[in-house]
Amino acid sequence: MPSEAQPTHGVVCWSELNVHDVARAQQFYTQTLGWRFEAMPMPGMTYWIILSGAARVGGMFEMTGDAFAGAPEHWLTYIAVDDIDARLQKAAAAGARICKPAFDIAGVGRMAVLAEPGGAIVAWMTPRP
Repeated sequence: MPSEAQPTHGVVCWSELNVHDVARAQQFYTQTLGWRFEAMPMPGMTYWIILSGAARVGGMFEMTGDAFAGAPEHWLTYIAVDDIDARLQKAAAAGARICKPAFDIAGVGRMAVLAEPGGAIVAWMTPRP
């Protein structure tokens, strides 16, 4: 996640591409948009920062394992929220389904994945200051 400035509550702050074949996706976006990719090693995986020029415009990771069997490749939008735990309670009360409860990502923030009442999947995150 970018660390240049603290995102404002309610603003889209990150986009993440979830793929089954990182090399194929990197080739496509390099050829069509001129994007570059910077490896960020993480426990058990490599997360890829997507760069357009010098700007960090998103991230990408390879969906592996049984948890992602049959999952289509997709973009996941992250929205910054002021307090992920309190906002998840409000979301559930308003009819959202919590797909992945809040968890911490070291050095990044606290996030969760939910489906709003219409079924659209979105990630909410309280970025670390």
